[in-house]
Amino acid sequence: MSSVRIPPVLRTSTGGQKVVEIPGATVGAVLTNLVASHPGLGGQIFGEAGDLNRFMNVFLNDTDIRHLEVLETAVGERDSIVLLPAMAGG
Repeated sequence: MSSVRIPPVLRTSTGGQKVVEIPGATVGAVLTNLVASHPGLGGQIFGEAGDLNRFMNVFLNDTDIRHLEVLETAVGERDSIVLLPAMAGG
């Protein structure tokens, strides 16, 4: 299983959990399984077409998945995924 680090702004959807262990062979599978376990994350992670929400940054072992194979990026059992929503402010 891969560990998914949940940022503070999304932890209400995971019952306060900072890290969630989720199975999946690709980033997309892990995120789909994460949403299946925690449905409140669905709109934050995925867009209407099922692609990655443009305001959600996802890192696999410190590398932005947009520089890899996006949702098709392979994930190993010891890999770490970090969710980082884009923040606006000023």
